[in-house]
Amino acid sequence: MKIRLADTRGFCAGVDRAIEIVKKVLEVNGAPVYVKHEVVHNKTVVNELQSLGAVFVEEINEVPEGEIVIYSAHGVSKAVESDSKAKDLDIFDATCPLVSKVHAEVNTYAKLGYDCLLIGHLNHPEVEGTMGQFDTSYGGSITLIETLGDIKDLKYSDGKNLAYVTQTTLSVDDTLEITDALVSKFPDITGPKKDDICYATQNRQDAVKQLALESDLVLVIGSINSSNSNRLREIAERSGVDSYLIDSVENLEKSWLEDKKNIGVTSGASAPEHLVTELINSLEKDYGYSLQGSNEITDEGIAFRLPKGLR
Repeated sequence: MKIRLADTRGFCAGVDRAIEIVKKVLEVNGAPVYVKHEVVHNKTVVNELQSLGAVFVEEINEVPEGEIVIYSAHGVSKAVESDSKAKDLDIFDATCPLVSKVHAEVNTYAKLGYDCLLIGHLNHPEVEGTMGQFDTSYGGSITLIETLGDIKDLKYSDGKNLAYVTQTTLSVDDTLEITDALVSKFPDITGPKKDDICYATQNRQDAVKQLALESDLVLVIGSINSSNSNRLREIAERSGVDSYLIDSVENLEKSWLEDKKNIGVTSGASAPEHLVTELINSLEKDYGYSLQGSNEITDEGIAFRLPKGLR
């Protein structure tokens, strides 16, 4: 009975940077340090940072005046930025640079007076932040597109003053289907010069597709509120393979392993590698599986600099 590991898995550059920002700010300033929303969507990471003195809040009004606040990797709206300044907060921005790229696109379209379509998931903090970056005072609007069905209701006369952007952690295949439908309906619609879906999302989805071909069960380590982790589970499942999303080995169900000879293991972009190691150890020790191939992680060659003042 075999275990195979996806060679591209776990922390991406944006997550690495966000976690490092929180740790550095705590190291320099001491606890408490306030963080707007979970800095990344992983329960283990959040618990670790809380133990170091990070305080996670959902609203800026929960942060005492003049204190330090860190924006999560998902980014924030202009309203959050304004409220932070009004409370004289010391701001450190852990927004992933690839999310900031989407914010810049949205700001450009707003100033052009365009209407903008955001392909993403309702209530996800990245979507809330991106929609909240759009300035409607220039005459345009921003609309969320979640499914192909949402496109049917769009009433724009043409696509000449219409643009689209996407959440960075979506399914590549699903997004392509929606963008193709938008271009078909509005041939003159403007899209990003380079895909908004980030390199880490693309690479991990490609890897899990290959993993599913070699497995009869795929286990994805990641938290339930992690968009990219959920997409990995869905992709494996669409390939015809049983697939489960688990926070850690503690969530592993023995019944899932019945008659399974080849188990594939991967992890979302916000999941620490030690959780993968713990799962592999349990599968080997408790269930008699053996790891095939390397446990090395492919170096994606991407790193993001820390903000000024923390370098």
